[in-house]
Formats: sequence, structure tokens, C-alpha cells
Amino acid sequence: MSATAASRQAMPAAPPRLVADGVGKSFAGLAAIADVTFSVGAGELVAVLGPSGAGKTTLFRCLTGLLAPDGGTVRVGGEDIATLHGRARRRVAVVFQQFNLVNRISALDNVLAGRLGHVPAWRGVLRRFDRADRLLALECLDRVGLLDKAMQRADTLSGGQQQRVAIARAMAQRPDLIVADEPVASLDPAAGAGVLELLHGIARRDGVAVVCSLHQVGFARTYADRVVGLSQGRLALDMPVDRFDEAAFARLYGTPSAARAGAAGPIAMQQEGPRP
Repeated sequence: MSATAASRQAMPAAPPRLVADGVGKSFAGLAAIADVTFSVGAGELVAVLGPSGAGKTTLFRCLTGLLAPDGGTVRVGGEDIATLHGRARRRVAVVFQQFNLVNRISALDNVLAGRLGHVPAWRGVLRRFDRADRLLALECLDRVGLLDKAMQRADTLSGGQQQRVAIARAMAQRPDLIVADEPVASLDPAAGAGVLELLHGIARRDGVAVVCSLHQVGFARTYADRVVGLSQGRLALDMPVDRFDEAAFARLYGTPSAARAGAAGPIAMQQEGPRP
């Protein structure tokens, strides 16, 4: 049994950190998502899967408060995300596909941006962080394996390293929830596997709820605890990852996985990295 599988079995039941209840959003009268309901517990990593155009991006913008849903609610730690303003928003951290780092400053300074919700505004503007914040940022860089790159400009790092800096920034925020929107889409398979292993470890060690949209089914099967599937803007499935089999794949994507992966592989061929 892999370490990831063993930790899944050992993970105790936890109250939800994120609850999406009947969430819907329309544009010009056309529903992008409708009546989406699921939850994510503390220490749990949930992968959101679905074909292109299924509504994953709209859902994630609603989960982070970037879009107000037309119907339903999103609650983080029991509070409606629509009521979280200012420093309260630090409870939700976002990891983006394109990293969203400031290229001209160091990895350390990028990670310190995760502390902005914890310090007076003037300190953030002047980058006058105290010793405790700097030590925390360095600890976060150490946890993602980049302590030796702390003073290096962000734009000199590889794509995988930049995404690790973005994850360290999210960790420095001390959130209840991390929303990762296609965090490995622009990375090679080895770097992508490393990033998802980090997110999985953060969920377990820190008790953070992690919801992550993915296109790679193999990654979801390796690192997620549950799979939430969207199809045509609606919830198509919500199940433990070990139940996400060929039938579930066909139900979500409308085609057997063998057709996508080649005759030799079905779902196993979509494994993008080594199991930890």
C-alpha cells in the first residue's frame, strides 16, 4: 500500500471546511453551473474533474468569492464567503495555473505576500515584515524544497519551482481552504506530481481543505481523496477516488477512458507521475 493510500485510510472524519450548497451562476441567461453541492473536510484533497466547458472555472471563481453566485451559498468554516471581507479573506488561499508571482522580486518576498492579511497595510506596502513573518516564510520555502532559492528572483526559477513558491505563499497565509485552479496544467509530469504531492501533504499535516481542478485523471487517482465531477455545469458524481472506475469515467466524459488513453492503458495510462 502506498503512503498516500495509507494516509487516506488513517484520516479521521472531519467537519467540512468548505460547503458549496446549490451553487448556480448564469451569464446572459445561460447557466454556466447549476445546483452544485459538495463539501470538503479538513485534511482532505478533493479533485474536481470534467470535460472542457463543464463549468470548473466558474465554480472555482464562486468558491473563492471572485464571483457571486446567482443561487446557493459557499461557506468556509461555516461562514458565507460573501461576508468575508478584508483580513477575513485570508482564510481562503488560491493557487493559480500561471503562478501569479511578481517576477522582479525574490521568492522570499513573493511568499511574504501571503502575510499581507496578517499585518497592517503600511507594513505590506513598504515590505516591512517582522522577524516572525520572515521566519514563517522561510519555513514555508523549506517545506516546498526551495529554501536555497529564497533570495533568487522569481523569474529565474523553473515553472515547477515557481508553482512551489506559489504554494509556499498560500501556506504562509495560514488558510482554512486552498483552492488550486489547474495548478499543474503548465508543468511537465514530474513537476506536476511534485506539486500535487505537496498539496496532499499540506492537507494532511496542516488540516487544510484543498480543492483542486485537474484534467489529468491519473493525478486525481493518485493524490485525491474524493472526485467531484462536473458535466454541462451540473454535478455528475461525487465519490471516493477508489470508486472512480471505468464506468464512472465514461459517465463523466461520455467515452471510455481507453479511447482517450490508447488501447494499452485505460485509466492507468493517464497516470502522470509515480505513486508516492
